Amino acid sequence: MIIAGETSGDLHGGMLVAELRTLRPDLEIYGIGGDRMRAAGMDLLYHIREFSFMGVAEVLLHLPFILSALRTLTGLLAARRPDLVVLIDYPGFNLRFARRAKQAGVPVVYYVPPQVWAWGRGRVRQLRRLTRKLLVILPFEEEFYRRCRVPASYVGSPLVDAAKPALDRRSFLARHGLEPGRHVVALLPGSRAQEIERILPVMLDACGLLREQDPSLQFALALAPHVDRARIASLVGRCGLPVALVEDRPYDVLAHARLALVASGTATLEAGIIGTPMIIIYRTSALTYLLGRLLLRVPFIGLVNFVAGKQVMPEFVQGDARPGAIALMARVLIPDGQPRAAVLAELARIKGLLGGPGAAGRAAREVLSLLPGERPA
Repeated sequence: MIIAGETSGDLHGGMLVAELRTLRPDLEIYGIGGDRMRAAGMDLLYHIREFSFMGVAEVLLHLPFILSALRTLTGLLAARRPDLVVLIDYPGFNLRFARRAKQAGVPVVYYVPPQVWAWGRGRVRQLRRLTRKLLVILPFEEEFYRRCRVPASYVGSPLVDAAKPALDRRSFLARHGLEPGRHVVALLPGSRAQEIERILPVMLDACGLLREQDPSLQFALALAPHVDRARIASLVGRCGLPVALVEDRPYDVLAHARLALVASGTATLEAGIIGTPMIIIYRTSALTYLLGRLLLRVPFIGLVNFVAGKQVMPEFVQGDARPGAIALMARVLIPDGQPRAAVLAELARIKGLLGGPGAAGRAAREVLSLLPGERPA
């Protein structure tokens, strides 16, 4: 049984399921995932779009559904008796289910475990008690968890294999009505409805300011899977800017952009691997932000900055995420010059810090080694 709860988890899970199927075609794999996991051969019990909410208020609103899903999956621990549960990120739900799996005697592997090094270090004890092993994708995590006496293996980041454009620049521009010879600014506002509502209007207002100064700029918005396309089109329509809406091709959007405006999260690391300068933006409800400030113990919100070990990409968070400030920074990073060259030099290091290709295959072999009767990976 594999459980992922959001778009980034579906990306990692899809690659993992594909590798598991290659190595062991006879496996029965089922759980929570998205289109990528289903396409790779997993039987979906729930789709991740049903779990697309964030923040304290939104979780409380959806609590009856969450509890119902937990009960259903707990029943399957006895009814279908999986040999192994693999959890992918999504800690609020997955740690609760890990406890139930442990009680049912089913071993748990956590692939892409929660970022307890950033917040919620009390969860380290839960991970130590509830999991057989952690499979981590960031280079500093293995040592962190081992210091905390939690078995962990660094398998590398699957994004090194995944984050590659499918189209060359000319084909991409032609397909989406964009003109060659003009810079493209990419917008990646996230995948959850709540973050899109709070972050995309700020991005669009910043783009409006940029366009006033440089009318040659053009804009492309990468639509995450399962988002409300009509709602995004409505927000874009109100701003009056020509923005190409691009489905299912975030890596093409990033690869062919001069600059990206990115919601904090996995997309910052994807942009870093591709080598696109970015501005990281994060806004949430006042309550969620206040709780986050109390819990967070790190100076950054962008994964790319965590991997770099310093702030290599600018971050605009909550009240600081103002269109004018973002546009001002964009004007520094778009033209050739020392600031852009310095950012590009830092980005050139990111891919090398994330391990070589084949992370999903290494993770799959680790998972298989924990099945009954299998040899260690």
